[in-house]
Amino acid sequence: MTDWRSIFGHPQPYDEQVDGIETAVETARDGGYTVVEGACGTGKTMIALTAGIDLVRDPGTDYERVFVLTSVKQQLRQFEADLETINDNLPDDWNPVSGLTLVGKADVCPYNRAGAGGIDDGNVYDRCESLRDRTRELTGEGGETTAGTLTARARQQQTGLADSGTTGATGRFLETAGETAAYPPEMPTYSDGGAVGAETEYCPFYAQYLEDLPEEESEGDAAKAVPFDFTSTGMMTPDDLVARSVRNGTCPHSVMGAALGHVEVVIGNYYHAFDPTTTTAFTGALLDDSTFVVCDEAHMLEPRVRDLVSDGVADQTLRDAETELSRVLQPIRFEREGRDAQGGSKTADADLVRGELEDSDVSVEELSRTLEFVRDLRDELDRRVIAHLDRNHRGWQSNLTELSDAEIPLRDPQEPAVDDLTEWAAGAGYSDAVWVRAEDVGAVAERVLNEAEDEDRTRAAPAVGRVLGEWYRRDHTDYFREIELERTWDETEPADSWRRAYTARLALHNCVPSEAIGDRLAAFGGGILMSATLEPVDAFTEVTGLDYLADEEDRPVVERRYGLHFPEENRESFAVAAPKYTYDNRGRPGETNSTRTHYADAVASVARLPGNVLVGMPSYAEAEWIAGALEDRIEKPVLLDSASDDETTQSLKSDFFAGEGKVLVTSLRGTLTEGVDYSGDRLAAAVVCGVPIVNTSSPRTTAVRRAYDDAFGDGFEYALTIPAVRKSRQAVGRVIRSAEDVGVRVLLDERYARDSWDSVREYLPDDGEFQPVSPDMLEVGLDRFRSRLYSNN
Repeated sequence: MTDWRSIFGHPQPYDEQVDGIETAVETARDGGYTVVEGACGTGKTMIALTAGIDLVRDPGTDYERVFVLTSVKQQLRQFEADLETINDNLPDDWNPVSGLTLVGKADVCPYNRAGAGGIDDGNVYDRCESLRDRTRELTGEGGETTAGTLTARARQQQTGLADSGTTGATGRFLETAGETAAYPPEMPTYSDGGAVGAETEYCPFYAQYLEDLPEEESEGDAAKAVPFDFTSTGMMTPDDLVARSVRNGTCPHSVMGAALGHVEVVIGNYYHAFDPTTTTAFTGALLDDSTFVVCDEAHMLEPRVRDLVSDGVADQTLRDAETELSRVLQPIRFEREGRDAQGGSKTADADLVRGELEDSDVSVEELSRTLEFVRDLRDELDRRVIAHLDRNHRGWQSNLTELSDAEIPLRDPQEPAVDDLTEWAAGAGYSDAVWVRAEDVGAVAERVLNEAEDEDRTRAAPAVGRVLGEWYRRDHTDYFREIELERTWDETEPADSWRRAYTARLALHNCVPSEAIGDRLAAFGGGILMSATLEPVDAFTEVTGLDYLADEEDRPVVERRYGLHFPEENRESFAVAAPKYTYDNRGRPGETNSTRTHYADAVASVARLPGNVLVGMPSYAEAEWIAGALEDRIEKPVLLDSASDDETTQSLKSDFFAGEGKVLVTSLRGTLTEGVDYSGDRLAAAVVCGVPIVNTSSPRTTAVRRAYDDAFGDGFEYALTIPAVRKSRQAVGRVIRSAEDVGVRVLLDERYARDSWDSVREYLPDDGEFQPVSPDMLEVGLDRFRSRLYSNN
């Protein structure tokens, strides 16, 4: 047995860390899970890493790795930093703990990072797969050349450029991650000396990876293809991975895949464990009982996994699938009609189609029937969208720019029943077999087209087939089906078509992901789930399937709660009994009434505190309103966040942190109230207005609530109220991040302050931190805190 204190990265652990580590280790030895709600400063990352590494390095356990899952990039960086701290402080005779961070192809592809080779964020996945396939075809059994020859040719091409003195827009060498590659920025091509234009593009980085694979065990031990020691280098970040790979001329993404099963700590996102596509293609080797899993920001586990295990298919994808199926059927039809007027080429295509059909046991009739189904399905979608717009937006054809996102439910969301689309299909004569066989038909179409065009790339037909199969198989209580309309703009569509204004999608929502979460957690050996906001923990264990592990599989689930241990005199926390901030009380943004006046005055009182102040509102529309109200009441600059891209949000955050104190107003459903570092003097106060319950009129929300009623007894509490309070707690939790931080946390709404039928006070920490006060006493409390701590300002 190892001594976890030798692994712990700091001289002296907090009492909470000692308890947390020892509890997690003991529980995981019995195949169980530790659930930790720990306030900021508890040191949860170090607890999890220390416990996991201790188990991995103990020869008395079967654990081989720690698999960290987090939904927040900043937390991912924190795990990397804490692992580096652990390695810096290990005993001298210990090997460093090996670590690897998983990211997507776009983040590690040398060409994409360098903006070279015709690869960019928009095409990196398809281009990568196509180039890999071509490289394998050139070098595999029966191929024209070897992987070593391809890499040598690419190096010679670069040497030729250097010798000629040629320079171009992308430079003479491909450079990224501080390294210069052995290949040029232009994608190399291979030719066997045939006709001009018959050259084949290939990826030299992937060719080098294939060259490094063991000859007899190319699939069995891919780690041997990694040309550098990754087990004794400590934490390998994505930039480290790219730099080492480029230095050796090999593919970073392939190296990542080869190494991930052999390092002691793997850091990734939730989709690396819960997304069916990712786990099947990439991370499946980690999903067994030799893995100790860490779910960080675990309050997000349920909503994130719900999205990952839901499915859908866009109208555009249906159209592409229809085109693909038509192209596959065309040579068969031409042959049957005797339309072989092109020197036998169509007959050859027909032979290809027949051969693939025979190999897959799919008939021409099934192919034809699936095409008819997809075509009719798209027509039915079109009909339903038009009917919806006619019903709700009179004259919509001439006012396309005024349309907004919408949902078209395919059943009453309050009453589980067979959806309208399934009933339409049955009435139109499409049998169960058409739904079930669509996936096999789509796979055949993809193989035929890739073979015919000598280009392996992702096709639409398999995706459509998969969704149709799932649509048929899934039940109608836990799953909700609807048409989603997302506001876009496409000038290529007719001026009076809804497709100019909307992207439509057939959506299959998993309303209750507890089974999917529980089944995946059951596959691991044990682990720890942690967050600053998990209360009530019994509800959390229900919705994540942990109670099933405890009750049915007899695997222990142990709970721990650790509060703030920073100096109490550095903070004040208020729950203000202002009128409920509900639509019935406040009305629309811009209305003048007593509720809005109460809130504007209270928020202004907090905003006048010295330093930066964060204001969280239930929506972006409400954020815009309070920002305007504050500009009339305070002298500080007021920054307004809106639904925008990440670059704009980062710029806004930088403005907020720079210079003198400001007020930043945002939606509690945005990205600035969770996982953002406001440590030090970056934030003096945070105030939340209302309980940010999502729009309860949404059909999808209604369906989730009804499904939670059936599963847990109180859908409103489990699906809406508890997640909303966690959002609020995350926002005010931004203020106190260390022992030196000083600040004020305010929850504005009587539901936080008083016990009533709709009170949420029971979901706040039971440490009495949030004092219930009346609106007029808030100013008194702020003055008292200001005089105590800001007297020198």
